[in-house]
Amino acid sequence: MKASLVELEAIAAVARHGGFRSAARELGMSSSALSHAVAALEERLAVRLFNRTTRSVSLSAAGEQFVAEIGPALAAIGHAIEEVGVHSAQPSGTLRLNMATGAVRMLLAPIILEYCRRFPNVDVEIVTDNALVDVIGQGFDAGVRIVEAIPPDMIAVPIIPELCSVVVGSPDYFRDRPYPLVPSDLLNHRCIRARMASGKIYRWEFERRGEALLIDAPGSLTLDQSDLILEAALDGAGLAYLERHAVAEPVAAGRLVSVLEDWTPSYGGLCLYFAGRRHLPAKLRALVDLIRHVSVGLR
Repeated sequence: MKASLVELEAIAAVARHGGFRSAARELGMSSSALSHAVAALEERLAVRLFNRTTRSVSLSAAGEQFVAEIGPALAAIGHAIEEVGVHSAQPSGTLRLNMATGAVRMLLAPIILEYCRRFPNVDVEIVTDNALVDVIGQGFDAGVRIVEAIPPDMIAVPIIPELCSVVVGSPDYFRDRPYPLVPSDLLNHRCIRARMASGKIYRWEFERRGEALLIDAPGSLTLDQSDLILEAALDGAGLAYLERHAVAEPVAAGRLVSVLEDWTPSYGGLCLYFAGRRHLPAKLRALVDLIRHVSVGLR
């Protein structure tokens, strides 16, 4: 009994994602087509590979054994395809990247859009996710994160060596309030709090001449997206603690005022990261080369 490569990849993708919708997105096909492919193989095998309910999809015992046995073969086929692709001088195919929303804003114009202009035969797909994900397990070619968050078994290519967060507020907010001169002054201000992907409230970090402080900034507004925090700060809702690149334009235009400049430390910058390979696919190698050229202008 034969099974097509498409059917095997379908089974592996559904198992990896735990559902049809995300797996279909990875494979570039509709959920219904993917479901039919899986059902067709199950019918020919006369074995149920997945247990399905209205809320979840999980591997059956037979499915677990099947996926474990086809996994190495699919990996070997994928590796062979990548090895052949290395010999292609012109990058092509789909380049899937995962990065945080703030990273996309910093890199879209100088790197991503430039990459699209230079390599029109590559389809670039960017998925934003503020939580750290398994880029390989989720079917991405590479990810972008701050250097401290990159798994140690990944290859990291620096894009921006250092980042720095700053405290900003609108002129309207400061109209009847004094500027904070030291971090403890923030306790008398209204701040816009940030909830991290882990669910914890982010405590603002400060450092000067070896003295490090963490401030649990007070405020009645808590948001989990940096662009929403920026919008609220521009509207005078309170002080915000944001990455310097994100506020550079409104600060230069006078729409925001930066304070506590001598207290805000820099930290590890952004890197592209991917699994170590003997040969990179042409589409990813082209991105690495572009980053090494363009990142000089981002420092």
